[in-house]
Amino acid sequence: MTSNYYDIHQEGENPLAQFQGRLLNVTWTQYSREWNSTMHTHRHAELFFILSGQGSFQLLDQTVPVAGRDLVVVNPGIHHRELSQPGSPLEYIVLGVDRLEMLVGDQGYVHTSFRTGWDGLASCLRLLLQEVRDGQEGYPAVCQHLLEVILLRLLRHSELALAPVPGEYVGSRECDLVRRYIEEHFKENLTLDQLAKLAHINKYYLVHAFRKEYNTSPISYQISRRIQESKFLLASSDHTLSQIAHILGFSSLSYFSQSFRRAEGMSPMEYRKRHQKADA
Repeated sequence: MTSNYYDIHQEGENPLAQFQGRLLNVTWTQYSREWNSTMHTHRHAELFFILSGQGSFQLLDQTVPVAGRDLVVVNPGIHHRELSQPGSPLEYIVLGVDRLEMLVGDQGYVHTSFRTGWDGLASCLRLLLQEVRDGQEGYPAVCQHLLEVILLRLLRHSELALAPVPGEYVGSRECDLVRRYIEEHFKENLTLDQLAKLAHINKYYLVHAFRKEYNTSPISYQISRRIQESKFLLASSDHTLSQIAHILGFSSLSYFSQSFRRAEGMSPMEYRKRHQKADA
């Protein structure tokens, strides 16, 4: 019989001793023709692990090329957008993490490539994704511990270091759940009753808490998200205004036009003409 025995020496400071972050969400994404990514921000950090393909990230006023085995960490409040090369579709796993920031100077994001250590990270990510998909008893705790393993492996990379996180990035769990649901379903006909039921709280309390957290109501947040997407479609597609209103879930063209004018100070057609004139 052959065996190997190893002592675990509990020496040195734990790099995550002060870490109080919480895994909020896990997303697997692969590029398709329906992909419409617009500039947006989050109140939490996002860790993008690029599994394959090629593309770029727009981060503030920077364009950063990315490919397989790359990591992009976007700190809270940083505007960003993901773009894929059609001939080499991006595939990535992104982790949304509360109370996490990386020390990144003044640019607000990290981009790095892994020549070594990637296989171990990929194994942890696959296991984490499997836990979320299966949803077996205790999976949130398993996922949280896997996050900590991933972070510890990342901190072995000389370019990465954790920063203290200010408390203002921490929102209530219910509001964050509702906000993320709106982000994923903003084209659908959402109601306050539906969102309150999702969060298991009174709808009047939801409006109060959401407004305190994000300075707007849940429904207004949804409309703003639709307007943001409509600007992208107006500028980059030949869809008619009626088609755009239908795609984004507005009940009528007039409601879309009124909402757009209220948010942007001009009609959708004026916005389209200005953009086309600027590109001419």
